[in-house]
Amino acid sequence: MNDADLLVRMNGIRKAFPRRGLEEAALRGVSLEVRRGEYVCVSGPSGSGKSTLLSIIGFLDDPSSGEYTFRGRDTRGLSDEEKGRLRNRELGIVFQNFNLVSSLTVAENVELPLVYRGMRAVERKRLTTKQLAAMNLSGHRDQYPDELSGGEQQRVAVARALVGGPTLVLADEPTGNLDQENGDAIMGLLAEANRAGATILLVTHDPRFANVATRTIHLKDGAVEA
Repeated sequence: MNDADLLVRMNGIRKAFPRRGLEEAALRGVSLEVRRGEYVCVSGPSGSGKSTLLSIIGFLDDPSSGEYTFRGRDTRGLSDEEKGRLRNRELGIVFQNFNLVSSLTVAENVELPLVYRGMRAVERKRLTTKQLAAMNLSGHRDQYPDELSGGEQQRVAVARALVGGPTLVLADEPTGNLDQENGDAIMGLLAEANRAGATILLVTHDPRFANVATRTIHLKDGAVEA
């Protein structure tokens, strides 16, 4: 592989949060690379910095220090608008707690990233309908999130993350609130997206799902252990 395949490069990333007048380090000099087409698992115990790492990669938070380049572009100094544009056009994010908009229907939740992208209504509807069908959600398109089971809500969250054809999918404990059957279904959808060309970066505690990845990055106390 060459540098054209490199999506994420982090060098010496540190993240500290203020606590009782002191700084508490969540990440301590993390360096890693993720290349196009990979399926990478980030594992480690609670408090090891996994979610913080995903938030920085997803432009939801900034590192305290260190270098983060995305597709060869140094992200330091990017405005909030530029980060939002990158996040909307390049990333799909699956949150552990779903983060669905309760006042929107299933179809409207899935369509939302395409609205922010400024896509024409006809194309938005076409892509949304296609994605709902792929997730076996067509029959739920006019329902609201609180009318769905936890597994159905997470399928909606995955559909929303994938509908725009993201370069990189970030999934933070996507099966953490689900039973085994629904968890297996979600992991199958992510594996299918990877086979279709998406790069997957998965945070999980479950060793069964970690084994699906092509490689694993293990964090401990905010640093890469293996």
